Amino acid sequence: MAKNVVIISASNRVSSNSDALAGAFAKGAEESGDNVTYISLRGKKIAFCLGCLACQKTGTCVIKDDAVEIEKQVVNADVVVWATPIYYYEMPGQMKTLIDRLNPMYPKDCRFRDIYFLTSAAEEDPETPKRAIAGLQGWIDCFEKAELKGTVFCGGVNDPGEIAGNAKLSEAYEMGRNVK
Repeated sequence: MAKNVVIISASNRVSSNSDALAGAFAKGAEESGDNVTYISLRGKKIAFCLGCLACQKTGTCVIKDDAVEIEKQVVNADVVVWATPIYYYEMPGQMKTLIDRLNPMYPKDCRFRDIYFLTSAAEEDPETPKRAIAGLQGWIDCFEKAELKGTVFCGGVNDPGEIAGNAKLSEAYEMGRNVK
């Protein structure tokens, strides 16, 4: 049965390395029959959470910007994929801001169960995405039925498109093909 896969790319760069990982995952998922929605945060207007908690009572955020539509896509996804560069050993601010703005989802019965995390960085040390994974895990832990199913990290890539030909693209593709 086809899954609804939502891929959120947190990179602000055109032709970014994490976008390439997202594209490879998407291609694998589409080729295996899944429905893929790709959301780039580039150019989106996403304000900081106000911390008012009105969303916990109303089910919607009081701020009307691009985060509202993204939240609707994520709530109805079977699979959520985050693709991001690693900045200073952490997720970038635009990703964290969106995670904070997904607060209206907490009391809802979200469909997603499986979360994947695709990262790239100039730094090559395999421990580089560790803090970003921990930050994402904090979000995942708020959803009892969800779990982090897989990660791909491609280190040693800095300039846009530098990931071309890297074996991590095949790994992301296979991960996408094997979403079940």
